[in-house]
Amino acid sequence: MKVLCVDDEYLALQLLKEFISQVPDLEPVGFLKSPIEALKVLQDQEIDLLFLDIQMPTLAGNNLLKALPHPPQTVFTTAYADYATEAFDLDVVDYLLKPFSFERFLKAVNKARNAMARKAPAGIGAQQLLEGTKDYMAVKADGKIRKIWFREIRYVEGLKEYVRIHCEEGKYVVLERMKTLEEILPKGHFMRVHKSYIIACNRVTGLEGNMLELGADRIPVSRAKREEVVKLLF
Repeated sequence: MKVLCVDDEYLALQLLKEFISQVPDLEPVGFLKSPIEALKVLQDQEIDLLFLDIQMPTLAGNNLLKALPHPPQTVFTTAYADYATEAFDLDVVDYLLKPFSFERFLKAVNKARNAMARKAPAGIGAQQLLEGTKDYMAVKADGKIRKIWFREIRYVEGLKEYVRIHCEEGKYVVLERMKTLEEILPKGHFMRVHKSYIIACNRVTGLEGNMLELGADRIPVSRAKREEVVKLLF
């Protein structure tokens, strides 16, 4: 998602910059202190998500939003709770009271993501950006949709709300649940061996204790899965 941040406080912009850098599929377009400059960017470019302060000189954030005929998904970031009712009237996706944590920021991002998916045309929903077809799946990673061939996948690592897909030629961080990957990847060729790991069965080279060997990589096996792993893979 292309993200624009508008706040007249330098420290607030720096915090948003730090938080955004930790979310792989957020692409920052700008961190602006001037609402007038922001208005021009919003008129000239397609922005998916706007983090917007309210009380700013020259043009208040709520008035900036009213000036846009087709505003992006917007999250108000403010030190004042007084504008909550107006935020609701403006169909703002979330309302962050300063100071806010990374977890609260991430919740707002996910709300915006879900709202975008609901408004997307049929066939481009968020769940359909990660879809198994034939011998590959399409994933959204690094700001683009990529084909990942099942034969290239070594293992999948769970990262809370994301997964990291380890392939022969690289790694891809994708916003998706392990459960969804488990359903997409072909049964018999892939196996979930731990709550945080799915492995390609043909990549396994050994087992030592509760650690599977995939060449130079070591993947933990849960106690509940060890017997099944030994039975199916050895």
